[in-house]
Amino acid sequence: MATVDLSYTVDEIPQRNQKVSVGGQQISAGGPSANAAATFAFLGGHAALVTAIGTHPLASVIREDLGRYSVRVHDMAEDYHDPPPVSSIMVLRRTGERTVVSANAAVFSEIEAKFNERWLREVAIVQVDGHHMEMCIAAAQAAHHRGIPVVLDSGSWKPGMARLLPFVDTVICSDDFRPPGCHTDSDVFGFLSERKVPRVAITRGGSAIRFVDGDERSEIRVKKIRPRDTLGAGDIFHGAFCYYACRPGCGFGEALREAAAVATFSCRYGGTRSWMKAFER
Repeated sequence: MATVDLSYTVDEIPQRNQKVSVGGQQISAGGPSANAAATFAFLGGHAALVTAIGTHPLASVIREDLGRYSVRVHDMAEDYHDPPPVSSIMVLRRTGERTVVSANAAVFSEIEAKFNERWLREVAIVQVDGHHMEMCIAAAQAAHHRGIPVVLDSGSWKPGMARLLPFVDTVICSDDFRPPGCHTDSDVFGFLSERKVPRVAITRGGSAIRFVDGDERSEIRVKKIRPRDTLGAGDIFHGAFCYYACRPGCGFGEALREAAAVATFSCRYGGTRSWMKAFER
């Protein structure tokens, strides 16, 4: 999914029927895989994003922002003329916590375009985010049949995921990810193990990341900071994970640890891009 993100920093979340004025705004491309692709490219990889954007003037915000990071975009909605998804975001100044309202991929009717398997040439890793589910399944299936690792980024269980999981090698999910019948992290690990997913990690904000890699079960501590903005931290984590997972000799735990360091660093800065100016690779 790709969105237009419109973000404001506020001292308090507005209450019902209240107006709030702020000193500025940030506008950029957003969405789980869009932010992940920008991060992957920033760190030194070559990224392509298969998504739906369309031809509305607001779509240029997405294209231009991703273009700054040389992310190649394959638009599955070239004949769509209405606005792309817009996310309205408020970031609480004192904690960095964010509140988001977004239409997500629901603004698009069912996309009839087919995944082009030629896009997988020279591809080292594929990430899917569960939005535009039929496209995610097609991409994951094509990659899986070519032996390309497939990573699922998921903040919640979505319709169609049961059909997606057979083609997924790694699931990195948030603590809110609860498949049917799952109530705890242990339930999630068990559910995915039964479906032959060999590597699973559960991110929990500022708490330790729990992960399973085959028979190994462990945790990775997350550095404690005072965040300025947590917007997109999970997306940045996923993009960084994919980048480090492609490095020769980098195991699952090490890639998670490196990704956690990048995502934590990003929370010191406002928005999903400004951290890049200060980050030392």
